[in-house]
Parts: sequence; structure tokens; C-alpha cells
Amino acid sequence: MNELIAVVEDEPDIRDLVSLHLKKEGFQVEGFESARPLFRSLEKRRPALIILDLMLPDMDGLDICRTLKKRDDWASVPIIILTAKSTETDKVLGLELGADDYLTKPFSPKELVARVRAVLRRPGRDAETKTLAAGPDVVLDIDKHEVTANGRKIDLTPAEFKILKLLASHPGRVFSRDQILDDLWGQEKIVVDRTIDVHIRNLREKMGEAASLIKNIRGVGYKLEE
Repeated sequence: MNELIAVVEDEPDIRDLVSLHLKKEGFQVEGFESARPLFRSLEKRRPALIILDLMLPDMDGLDICRTLKKRDDWASVPIIILTAKSTETDKVLGLELGADDYLTKPFSPKELVARVRAVLRRPGRDAETKTLAAGPDVVLDIDKHEVTANGRKIDLTPAEFKILKLLASHPGRVFSRDQILDDLWGQEKIVVDRTIDVHIRNLREKMGEAASLIKNIRGVGYKLEE
């Protein structure tokens, strides 16, 4: 395993608890008590995933999330928000800003590890398929995890990329929200209210004119137009 996980949490007890359980599962862990040391570290080494508290002493966690997603070299790093903020508005806002999952305190360390594993799970690699077309003007590069729409590169979160890849792999087929969640999380699926709808909305916004390719089939789910 040996992936590096960055834990951004200003409470030492929580930071140590999260680090302990991740290390038991074979992960490398680097802890940060605030935003500034995190950004300095990112300039040198990019982690496989960031666990991010929202209430930090020097910068709001949502602003950190927004900053990370604006940088081309950091945008693809998945983020799990771990916070005491538990309202639906907070959760939806976190997901809209590009977070891949949202866990509230108090939390189960075992559940957190399960969510980390689920977010890090990569889509199946098809040796014969290096690119996928999602309509005439959208191309997915499977190896690079890159998407171009009308010749313009668009930055997607890991979850958004996996959703688009699933739909593009089976054009015309309707996938229910539950089926999309299964593809994202597998057996370690953790259902977050409105997760799929939020990811789809963000995906459509980033795709621009090509967004019309993704259709919402009322009462069923989503599909990519053939």
C-alpha cells in the first residue's frame, strides 16, 4: 500500500488518532495543524489523499479545498472532509467545492479508514482502452486521468472522472444512483445524501456545452447520450 495520507487537523488528539489507525493499515501519514505547512509540503510532495478539517486556525477548510482544486498540479488529489459541521448545507457545499467525501465528528476510525480505501480505489484498468469518447467532443485519457471537452482540458475530481468514465463506457445505458455509488465505493459504499447529484451537477458545469450529453432520467438515474 504505502500511499501517503495528509491529515490536516488542529486538535492533536484527533490528528494522532487518525494517524494511528491509518498507519495500522499500512499508510504513510503526515500530519498538519494548519493550512500553511500543508501548502509548503504540497510544493515538495503530493499525497495520495488529504483528510481535511474545516475549522483551522489560519484558514477555513472550505477555502483550502477551493484553493487545492484551482491548482492544476493539486486538483486531482482526493479530499475527505472530517469536521464537526454536520448540516446538509455544509456537506453539499463541501462536495460542490470538490471534496470526494464528508465525514462528521464524532466519527469511527474504522469507518474513516474504509472511506479512505474507497476513495483511493482506482477504476479498473483496461489494457486495450487508453481513451474513451463521451460524445463527439469529449475525450477521456484513462491512463492520465485527463478529460478534454472541445479541445479544452477540464479538471475533474477523482469521483467526477469515475462517474464520467462509467457513463462513457456504456453510452445509452441508464445507471441508477445506487449503481453509480457502487462503482465509486464498491463494497465499502458509504451513502452521503445527494452525493451523486452534486457530483453530476459539478461535472456538467465543468463540461460546458457538452454537459447536455449527460441526461437525467427522472426516477431512474443518469445516462450518457449515444
